[in-house]
Amino acid sequence: MPDPLDSDSDPVGLLARLISIDSVNPDLVPGGAGETVIADFCGRWLTARGFEVHRLEKRPGRPSFVAVARGTGGGRSLMLNGHLDTVGLADYDGDPLVPQIRDGRMYGRGTFDMKGGIAAMMVAAARATADGALRGDVILAGVADEEHGSFGTEEVLESFTADAAIVIEPSHLEVTLAHKGFAWYDVEIVGRAAHGSRPDLGIDAIAKAGHFLVALEDLGRRLAQGPTHRLLGTGTVHASVIHGGAEASTYPANCRITLERRTVPGENADSVERELTEVLDHLADEVPDFHYRLTRGLHREPFEADPEAPVVRTLTRHAEQALGHPPVVRAEPFWTDCALLDRAGIPCLLFGVDGEGAHAATEYVDLASLDRLTRILTATVGDFCS
Repeated sequence: MPDPLDSDSDPVGLLARLISIDSVNPDLVPGGAGETVIADFCGRWLTARGFEVHRLEKRPGRPSFVAVARGTGGGRSLMLNGHLDTVGLADYDGDPLVPQIRDGRMYGRGTFDMKGGIAAMMVAAARATADGALRGDVILAGVADEEHGSFGTEEVLESFTADAAIVIEPSHLEVTLAHKGFAWYDVEIVGRAAHGSRPDLGIDAIAKAGHFLVALEDLGRRLAQGPTHRLLGTGTVHASVIHGGAEASTYPANCRITLERRTVPGENADSVERELTEVLDHLADEVPDFHYRLTRGLHREPFEADPEAPVVRTLTRHAEQALGHPPVVRAEPFWTDCALLDRAGIPCLLFGVDGEGAHAATEYVDLASLDRLTRILTATVGDFCS
């Protein structure tokens, strides 16, 4: 029996090849390898199987690829989307780039998040089109930078679209139809610098910031008691980073708090900004010498799929056949590229492998789930695009 690590014609062998390629996101880890080598490998693999491969590289050294198996016409197009980048390697327990198979699992950085999904979607698309073109286009998007700012999918959507999409993020073979969004804000509390012996001249920005932190905690409690989304629950808020002061003998002139607000459908960066402004304006009215500046940072929208969309119904039907029972329908608290696809008018959902250890010191994919995912995607592509 051949060693699966010596083969790249099945998802296990292909995944092993992908794990051995360093694709750490350099926006997360300065000096990280980025996506060049893995995008080149995937492009060669797909070209050899008849796909038309496009390389997108608006940011040098950070490529995404789009591979297309053109349809004969009259069918629906389907995009399978997965990210090529991983988080860092430094804290991984063992060699993160040497795949190890033990007890039905493959270990290595990216096995779960999400090179397992990349391997499954590549093999599934190749199998679904091996006997000839389908009526609709089969599109694979291997994207850069999902672990940071998702500029890869944004770049893909500037040039490509589809009738539907599946994001192959790990989901434990459960159909994921919603996820939260997020909005980052900086709140700068403005004080007045003075010598530590002159309280009559100084305004302690750090002490004033304490009033805001208490109010932020109260906002979190109110959110938890507010309206609940059927799959996602409520939005949340927390302080992430705080900076303030210069030295022990000086009243601090400013204190900056970076916060994150996780959002559910019906909330967005504008509504969050109004919410925070109301809290801060109240403190400015009630707390002497309380002054602030509020600055919006990166923000991404929440996502919710239509459970009756054809792509959802098609995948769910094939998942039930493969699993022997209806798949669990769920939501995720984290953000994914589904929101970008949905905003571009592409109906989509999230569905991927089982395993554990995303961003953790030990990461693995359950290989039985990788096989099932590949079979489900193969059947879904063949059905949806026929």
